[in-house]
Amino acid sequence: MPNVTVEENVIVTSADGYQLRVDVSRPAGTGDTPGLLFLPGGGWVLANHEPLKERYGLPLAERGFVCVTAPYRVMEQAIWPAAIQDVKAILRWMRTNSASLGIDPERIAVAGKSAGGHLALLTAATNGRVEYEGPGINSADLSRVSAAVGVAPASDVRDYWRRDPLIPYTASDPSDSALTAANPTELVHADWPPVLLLHGTNDDRVPHRMSMRLFDLLEEAGVPADMRLFAGQDHMFDQIPEFSQAIVESVAMFLERYVAAPVAEAVAADN
Repeated sequence: MPNVTVEENVIVTSADGYQLRVDVSRPAGTGDTPGLLFLPGGGWVLANHEPLKERYGLPLAERGFVCVTAPYRVMEQAIWPAAIQDVKAILRWMRTNSASLGIDPERIAVAGKSAGGHLALLTAATNGRVEYEGPGINSADLSRVSAAVGVAPASDVRDYWRRDPLIPYTASDPSDSALTAANPTELVHADWPPVLLLHGTNDDRVPHRMSMRLFDLLEEAGVPADMRLFAGQDHMFDQIPEFSQAIVESVAMFLERYVAAPVAEAVAADN
C-alpha cells in the first residue's frame, strides 16, 4: 500500500513490567488528519490487536485516517479498571504526540470489537471524568474523544462479569456500583459524542439486541447515533473480507460526518 505508512510495536507506556505497544497506520505525506484508536475483542481475557492492522488500520489509513490499533491489559495481566486506564493512556499519548503522528488533536475517535467495543463505548461515556484515567492523572482533557464505534460491542457487561471466569476480573470492587461504573448502557447521558453501532443479527455471544437497546437509549438522550445490522451474521462476521470491507466503509462515512466534517465546516464558516 504505497499511500500508507506503518509503524509497529510503538511503545506508549511501560509500568510494572508491562509494555503497552501499538501499531500506527497513517496516510503518507499528510498531517492534521482525524485519528482513530481501534481496540480488539477477546472477552477481557485476550486482546490480540495484530489482525486489526490488516482488517481496519490499513484500509482506514487509505481513506485518510491515522489508525492506531492497540491492545490493553486483560484479566491475567491486571484486574479492572486497568483496561480502561490503558485506553485513556493511549488517547493521551495520541493527543500529546499528535504533531509527529499527523493527527489533528481535536479530531480523535475510538472504536472496538466486542470487549474492545465495550471499552470504546465506556470511553465515550466517561469523557472528561478523571476517575477513569488512572493513578497520578489529574486531568481528563487529553483523553477526550469526538466519536465512538462499537463492532458487536458488549455494551452491557453486568451479566458477563458475574460469570466464571470473569468474576476475578472485578475483584478489586465487585459491588453493584462498580459494575454500574463500568457499564456503558447504564451511563447514557446527553453529553456522549456521536456513536456508530454495527452488529450481526445471529450473534450468540453478544446479542444484537444489546446494541439495539443502547441505540434506543442514545436516541432518547439526544445523542447522534447510527446503527447497522448485518442479517444472519454471527459474532465473528467481521473476519469475513466482504463484511470487514463494509464495516470499514461504514466507519469511514461515520467519521467523515461526525469527526472530519464539523471541523471543515467550521473553517469554511470562518472564511
